[in-house]
Amino acid sequence: MKTLNKINHQYFGIVLLMLCTIACKTEKKENNIIEVITRGMDFQTADTLKSGWNTFAYKNLSGEVHFFIMDKLPSDSIVESDIKDHLLPPFEDGLKFLIEEKTDSAMAAFGKIPAWFNDVKRYGGTGLISPGKTAVSSIHLEPGKYMMECYVKAVNGEWHTSHGMWKFITVVDETTNFSPDEANHTISVSSTDGYVFDAQPKLGKNKFKVEFIDQVPHEHFSGHDVNLVKYDASANIDSLVYWMNWMNPTGLRTPTPIGFTFLGGMNNCEGGKTGYFEVDLESGNYLLISETPKADEKGMLKTFVINDN
Repeated sequence: MKTLNKINHQYFGIVLLMLCTIACKTEKKENNIIEVITRGMDFQTADTLKSGWNTFAYKNLSGEVHFFIMDKLPSDSIVESDIKDHLLPPFEDGLKFLIEEKTDSAMAAFGKIPAWFNDVKRYGGTGLISPGKTAVSSIHLEPGKYMMECYVKAVNGEWHTSHGMWKFITVVDETTNFSPDEANHTISVSSTDGYVFDAQPKLGKNKFKVEFIDQVPHEHFSGHDVNLVKYDASANIDSLVYWMNWMNPTGLRTPTPIGFTFLGGMNNCEGGKTGYFEVDLESGNYLLISETPKADEKGMLKTFVINDN
């Protein structure tokens, strides 16, 4: 009888171990990172996602700087023709007039943007990412229809969206079983105080929590974000500040200013929302900067140094 009980206990232990292993594998699968790949002017990724926290690994395998932002559309009924025929043309016309320094004509063109665009909500994404790099960001998504887009400008001055760099993504009403790990550093960003940065990053892996205290449209009609950039001795930070404003003729346009490597970050989120991004830092000079006009004057430019020790 004792032998039988011992066998039963051993059998129970094996079953329990198997169940634990299956559960752990299921948990691991649930937490899989969502891969996004760009090889040209495209986003290669899933068309449907679960709501809640999602982590994205955005691999830029193209020859230009990109990012992605998740725009939650005000209606699930918005279709491709609404984007191609009604949303993109006013932006394209306005941009052409800005390049020609015809500000009044540009504002008139932007005035034709569909009214529904004012109700779009931003749920974050990655910061700018250089060719050959990967940006890792975690954002919290609500159920609904989204437009994933990159509106960096090509060498000819046209939006990447106009070259097809956008896609619809449906977020279903089924939540992920996932929440981000604790961050090493917190960055608070607001229109009043700019960046409030709590600590000095270290050599190696760093995870940043970005808290959007508020969100307001700046002079470029968009809000503020956080971009992590490494720079070398050839870099001119003033040229980067100018480039980060898309309303400037060469702003947010290929080629990027010399001496800067973009490593991701957290794109625009609504006020009160939070996002995370992580990066493996080598020794060198770094800065955090927002894609807003005169980011330095708004307190949205912070520099720091990573040392070998």
